[in-house]
Amino acid sequence: MDSGSVAFLRELLSGTGWLEHARELGAALRATRSPGGLLLVGTPDDEPWHLTAHLDDEARLSGLRQLSPTLVRWSPPADAPAHLRVGLERIERAARGETLFVVAERQAPAPLLERVDDARRTGATVLALEGGDAELAGLAHDAIAVPPRGLVTFDGAQHLVSAAAGEVEQRPTLRARLARLLDKVSGPQVTD
Repeated sequence: MDSGSVAFLRELLSGTGWLEHARELGAALRATRSPGGLLLVGTPDDEPWHLTAHLDDEARLSGLRQLSPTLVRWSPPADAPAHLRVGLERIERAARGETLFVVAERQAPAPLLERVDDARRTGATVLALEGGDAELAGLAHDAIAVPPRGLVTFDGAQHLVSAAAGEVEQRPTLRARLARLLDKVSGPQVTD
């Protein structure tokens, strides 16, 4: 999905609550303290390659290096490059200041839920993009549930969250803050 498609999707979803939820989850992803501290894991049958690539792009484009995720894999091949050889044991070392982002369209298996619970107990922030898994949502500090026949597809939700994560919040300029103050004090300008 290109940036134009994401912009169109955002326009369609304005007023539905989806954009606000995606921005909240994006802000939580940005709160990861260090590069490599954003751990992204899926289920054994569905590793989140696509979202990993998008978050890596957002990290590069926004200059927010902490968004560059570490893809955690269920069975990484021993001969894979180092960045593709990170196994589930990495979740066991998750610490405060790190974020475990679980992406599971279907029910998360028990071994994953156990590791998520352990990571939460050690102080890692747990986020989830899930398809209605109440147990996973209960373990997460913040989660977005994507219903199977809802307004947004699971793939679309991944695009919204990754784009929101890369949004660099701009602090209003002094001029903008003064203009807002003048509007509050004097009321809106009415034209004839």
